[in-house]
Amino acid sequence: QVQLVESGGGLVQPGGSLRLSCAASASIFSFYDMAWYRQAPGKQRELVATITSGRSTNYADSVKGRFTISRDNAKSTVYLQINSLKPEDTAVYYCNAVYGKLNYWGQGTQVTVSS
Repeated sequence: QVQLVESGGGLVQPGGSLRLSCAASASIFSFYDMAWYRQAPGKQRELVATITSGRSTNYADSVKGRFTISRDNAKSTVYLQINSLKPEDTAVYYCNAVYGKLNYWGQGTQVTVSS
């Protein structure tokens, strides 16, 4: 069983920045494709960004140019750098790890953007 633990969320002002972290327990972390999702109250969970085991990245249109996903395989950690935050970015952000039939989720970390 793989455990994913997100951290780094909090309350920030519009235009501010945060760096979210997702620490994984997997010994083969480097083989997993990783992703960040978010879910705002009353809305469906949406895919924000992905990074494959080969470090190929993709982003939702709403976050392109503002969010950056990265990974440090030596630390078994994936990051989401979020800049120029907007109120509509407010959501619980979830880390996801996929490898073949394996699919794991973290518990989420709250990001609130408000003045």
